[in-house]
Amino acid sequence: MSGERVGIDELLERVREGLDRVGPQEAYDAAAAGALLVDIRYAALRERDGLIPGALVVERNELEWRLDPQGSHRAPEATSHDLRIVVICNEGYASSLAAASLRQLGLHGATDLDGGFQAWRAAGLPVTP
Repeated sequence: MSGERVGIDELLERVREGLDRVGPQEAYDAAAAGALLVDIRYAALRERDGLIPGALVVERNELEWRLDPQGSHRAPEATSHDLRIVVICNEGYASSLAAASLRQLGLHGATDLDGGFQAWRAAGLPVTP
């Protein structure tokens, strides 16, 4: 069986075509309007750089289970398939793939933060130690 071979850069480009990615201020405004910010950075980065106040921290390997509104392991915040979700990683790469995965679960309001946590911090938006 032969299949199309796609490198990660091409896959990332394809995935991003389907996302309405947001910048830091847009993510901040979306959260103020009720969107769920989801921080998928690993613990060492969160400890080093801090947290975005109000963001739900979910390890990447648990993301789909925690955000599926029908899942038995869902987070209390995962209330609806209509929920606006902004996934945040460190620099905005893994979050694009994660948001695409959430969209495959029917969470069509999922997107990611262009530039990730580093862009959020560089924009001077709130961070707690």
